[in-house]
Amino acid sequence: SFSPKDAPRMTDALMTQIAKEYMQKMGITDTQYLLVRHLDQPHPHCHLVYNRVGNDGQTISDKNIKLRNAKVCRELTEKYGLYLAPGKDDVRRERLREPDKTRYEIYDAIKGCLPKCKNWNELEGKLKEQGINVRYKYCGNTDRKQGILFSKNGFEFSGSKIDRAFSFTKLDNRFTHLQQQALHRAELLGNLSAAAGNYRSAFAGLFGGMGGGTREEPAAPSPGGKIDAIPLPPASSPVGVSAAQLQRKPGESPEEHIARITALLDAAAAAMAIAAMERRRRMEEQKRRAKMKI
Repeated sequence: SFSPKDAPRMTDALMTQIAKEYMQKMGITDTQYLLVRHLDQPHPHCHLVYNRVGNDGQTISDKNIKLRNAKVCRELTEKYGLYLAPGKDDVRRERLREPDKTRYEIYDAIKGCLPKCKNWNELEGKLKEQGINVRYKYCGNTDRKQGILFSKNGFEFSGSKIDRAFSFTKLDNRFTHLQQQALHRAELLGNLSAAAGNYRSAFAGLFGGMGGGTREEPAAPSPGGKIDAIPLPPASSPVGVSAAQLQRKPGESPEEHIARITALLDAAAAAMAIAAMERRRRMEEQKRRAKMKI
């Protein structure tokens, strides 16, 4: 069976050549067989019917025929430069029979809900809503999970048989990574909150008496998930914080944005604290000189 993308290339001669190579690679030789091309579907395909009793009277083995078939088909696809679908999306679900029909139903369900799940419990819950049960395999007599099985319609498949990306190890690594990301983001947001607090304190110390001489602009997400607003220094201020600097840059991840804003606020707070100290020093110096004149 070939992709519709290869239809212009798929002449009877080429299909016959590939089919003969297929039979050789599968070890189906020295026997009677029939090759018939059908034109009832948009994808080019042919049917092979062969006699499992060879010309020598011995039965042709069908051991591991599914695995060998997949390997040989991939080899021939690559050899002849034919289209190889990147995943299971191109499979025509309406033509599947059991147990493949159920296996693909489980595949579609996992693929659809996985992006919305942060942990195993959420995945189990969403699959259960679609009539899919989850069962784990454990290491010996311990409670350490080492495998996963999905069942529906009386059929049960291991995660890797649904798709290699859905093995227990790969799914568990995914959820572990998401949890680590969540902890890292929480730490970043905590640092941002602290930096914003220090910034506001330093801002009040330097510009507290300027009233309407400042502007409020959006900064970055706060720990609550909302946009937090910080005051911007006047345009004449030497402190380098502008609305443009607070915006997320093209290609910048949320984590990189938060880290950059945190560093910017920390630097601005330090600069304002120094400026406030310098201003107090000058004011005290002016008062001291005024007393000396009196």
